[in-house]
Amino acid sequence: MGAGPSCPAQSHLGGRASPAPLRKLAHVRIKAAVLEEFGAPLAVQEVELAEPRAGEVLVRLVACGVCHTDMYTASGADPSGYAPAVLGHEGAGVVEAVGDGVTSVELGDHVVTLFSPQCGECIHCRDQRTNLCLAIREQQNQGYLPDGTTRISRVGGDPIRHFMGTSTFAEYTVMPEIALAKISKDAPLDRACLFACGLSTGLGAAMKTAKVEPGSTCVVFGAGMVGLGAVAGCRLQGAERIVCIDLSQERLELARGQGATDLLTGGPDAVQEVLDMTGGFGADYTFEATGLVAVMRQAVESARMGWGLATMCGVAGRGETLDVIPRYLITGRRVAGSSFGGLKGRDEVPKLVDRYLAGEIDVDPFISHTLTLAEVNRGFELMEAQDGIRSVIAFS
Repeated sequence: MGAGPSCPAQSHLGGRASPAPLRKLAHVRIKAAVLEEFGAPLAVQEVELAEPRAGEVLVRLVACGVCHTDMYTASGADPSGYAPAVLGHEGAGVVEAVGDGVTSVELGDHVVTLFSPQCGECIHCRDQRTNLCLAIREQQNQGYLPDGTTRISRVGGDPIRHFMGTSTFAEYTVMPEIALAKISKDAPLDRACLFACGLSTGLGAAMKTAKVEPGSTCVVFGAGMVGLGAVAGCRLQGAERIVCIDLSQERLELARGQGATDLLTGGPDAVQEVLDMTGGFGADYTFEATGLVAVMRQAVESARMGWGLATMCGVAGRGETLDVIPRYLITGRRVAGSSFGGLKGRDEVPKLVDRYLAGEIDVDPFISHTLTLAEVNRGFELMEAQDGIRSVIAFS
């Protein structure tokens, strides 16, 4: 990849200039946020990006959300984390080049990056019961592309590993074709990027994993990005009553805007409050979106006896376990886990984006801050302070 044309590409973010498209393929220097050491700030620096190989796609990033998973990995709390690596996974951008054999996307297509790929051929992709594609799982978990190598390296030096198969804290990235969802060009990419992780995870938990039924009562623990998505998903499924529980009154008001009918302040009495609201039975569906095992237990205990389903969306800390009294299960409550909302990303993310374009999903309230790549560590600080829901990096 050589230098692109001298004139800037048309912006997808309110008319601001984006990096010039790359047309010639070789190696190119780009800016990226590199995790050099756990617990240290990400280092925004120049790295080299190689051209896409067979089955791979070069994407120019236009926007990228700053997700809790990125901060979790950077902190060193993730036992599967590794460094050096270019973090970021909640991205949206434009296809700039494709490798041999790529057929599902072409130059100029708008795409959302998928940390949860969909090959369409493995035993899991062919089964509607799961979205956990097996095609590239082993290599992806180790920070490599499907052929076991990386496309990112230090300038003239050693390889740098990819993160979740995406590495979207960068001006450009190279990804497997099976990890890109082609979306409508009508969708602003600084909104569409949220469908790459948090928003789709919450929506899918309600719509795909739990399959919330019309007229039901739902309780969502946590009003961050995933929890608010779950509230919206319950609304779209026709739930009659949607209770959202959080410590922040500001976030609870955002939940009301997504369809919550009742708001509760979180704490040790949350289970009893839910029981009091439901005639002592509990909710038909509960959703945990905090990553706290104590709240996961509350989600189980708030589910209705007989048929209540508690869906776990949050990622717990290293070595933590969920303590559940067996009696709750024997009396009919069920527990499910939900990764990326159970969505088969290439098929279903574009449909969610279409529903956003149709006005059924209100994305704007989720975006609290717009940052530059150089401000990526500020995004982590804002997240730790619970300042807003999502910071979005705009590449310009």
